[in-house]
Amino acid sequence: MPTIDPELDELRREFLAEAFDKVQEIQAAVDAGRDSASIDRLAYLSHQLKGAGGSYGYERISTEAAQIEKAAEKIATGTGDEVNGSLQQHVINLRAEIEKRSRELGPATPQAAR
Repeated sequence: MPTIDPELDELRREFLAEAFDKVQEIQAAVDAGRDSASIDRLAYLSHQLKGAGGSYGYERISTEAAQIEKAAEKIATGTGDEVNGSLQQHVINLRAEIEKRSRELGPATPQAAR
């Protein structure tokens, strides 16, 4: 849903590109296992996306990232043995929402790149 403000749309494009990179890192952290560095990185990245997604008006990105952050916290405290399937689903949902929002915005216009 492009807005009337091309500068805001450009900021959103940049956010979504960074968000896609972060979701790739989140997937790598999930795939890496349950060592503390991977769990810490998972919590950190999801926390960033939770806040930034809401700031840009992407409620679903924020919600999915919050669920990933909660799962990381459960894993870190040892109470998250059952979260693997739902964690993976939230990562899939997050990636899909980022891709959907990127398609909605479309490519940058030459004027916005100036």
